[in-house]
Amino acid sequence: MSGLTKILIILLTLASIFLCGIVVTYVANAGNYRDKYTTQRTQHDALSRKVSGLNKQLDEKIKQKDELEKKLNDQIAALKIQTDELQVGLKSAQREKAKLEEKVNSWVTVVESFTATAKDKQALLDKTLEELNTLKQQQIKDRKQLAEANTALVEKMAIIETLDTEKKRLVEEKSDLQNRMDKLLQSGGRVAAVSAPVTPQRGIARPAEPLGVNIALKGLISGVDLKNSWASISIGSADGVKQGMRFHVTRGSDFICDLLIIDVDTDKALGVLELVQQPPKVGDNVSTNL
Repeated sequence: MSGLTKILIILLTLASIFLCGIVVTYVANAGNYRDKYTTQRTQHDALSRKVSGLNKQLDEKIKQKDELEKKLNDQIAALKIQTDELQVGLKSAQREKAKLEEKVNSWVTVVESFTATAKDKQALLDKTLEELNTLKQQQIKDRKQLAEANTALVEKMAIIETLDTEKKRLVEEKSDLQNRMDKLLQSGGRVAAVSAPVTPQRGIARPAEPLGVNIALKGLISGVDLKNSWASISIGSADGVKQGMRFHVTRGSDFICDLLIIDVDTDKALGVLELVQQPPKVGDNVSTNL
């Protein structure tokens, strides 16, 4: 046998041994690879299902995201519209504010002018009230003087009436003496000479009727003006009321005031309140005698 053949046989033997080892190894590892393949396949399928589920979740999330984005876009658009409307309203409010500020400024000017005018009017009113108070005081003084003059007039008229009565008595005595003298002279055949008056004769003074004395006129208060201290009564010249008469105003047994008549009409008269104890009222009694 040649050396080449031996080498070939050795090589074949080694190749056979190598192939046998490979076959043994393959046969030994075939089960393991199948188990690993099955495991890997199972894991792959599980991962595939998991990936599919994750993809579905991703799609849902993407869908939700799109819906949310759309919703947010709609809200943003609505808010933008509201913002535009608010901007327009703000501009309108600013214009209105400017107009109102202009009106306020004009009203401030008017108020200042009115305040100044009111101060002037108040000063004028105070001056007028002061003058009115002075006039009232003067009026009260004049009324007092008038009342005193009326009282003096009544006294003078009473004196005149007394003097007139005395004069009548003296005239009657003179007439009686004259008659006696005439009878005496006639019995002696003489006549009394006519005496010439040293001063011209005047008409006999006739005293006016005492104002409000013992006339006993009665009536009622028909109107009152406390502001001007006036009152009117329900009787007038037809009942004997005359200017200057004094009436006493009473309410029940209470004395209210006096009323000095200053104006007389047919069925009513107007007088000035004096000695006021209480404000008179319509319906109070009036009388010349208490």
